[in-house]
Amino acid sequence: MGSVANKTDRRRDELAESALLTLGEMGYARASLREIAGNSPFSHGVVHYYFQDKLELVIYSVRYYKARCVTRYDGVVADSTTPDELLEAFAAKLAETIRDEAPMHRLWYDLRTQSLFEQPLRDAITEIDGTLEAMIWRVVDRYATLAGRPPSVPRAVAYGMLDGLFQQALLAHAAHGAAALDGLAAQIRTVLPLLLRP
Repeated sequence: MGSVANKTDRRRDELAESALLTLGEMGYARASLREIAGNSPFSHGVVHYYFQDKLELVIYSVRYYKARCVTRYDGVVADSTTPDELLEAFAAKLAETIRDEAPMHRLWYDLRTQSLFEQPLRDAITEIDGTLEAMIWRVVDRYATLAGRPPSVPRAVAYGMLDGLFQQALLAHAAHGAAALDGLAAQIRTVLPLLLRP
């Protein structure tokens, strides 16, 4: 029984990886289940066998992707020994993830907006957003510890500010390419210290 469940999970993960490529390029509204299947090595019937509808596939796919992302900055947190070192490593990692995974981030913001209109999607996005908030808070908390100053804002505020900068940088990257990411590092250097008490 366990091997059947493992095989099902593996196939669902393969379908999620394939779906993310299409969704990242086309966005949520433009990609139908048939289109997702057509851009994958799987038939529409196979996709439909494992997922009831597009919404179920999208939710599974985004959870699958974000489960890997929530540890993205853990190396920065663990390896940094000074506040400046953490700040620079964090800014560099933010820019790197936009350069390397822009379609996935565009999809994330697309789905976050769509979740305002679809309750089942909203529940999943809210849950995932909480894990991303915790991920960012680990960075801020470590920065505060290294600086010897407590945070000046609650974690939701820190996440909102840093996520806003990230989204703006993603938009600038889409419009102007990698050169637009230089401004992100400067913004992080300005904002991160403001998240700590004087």
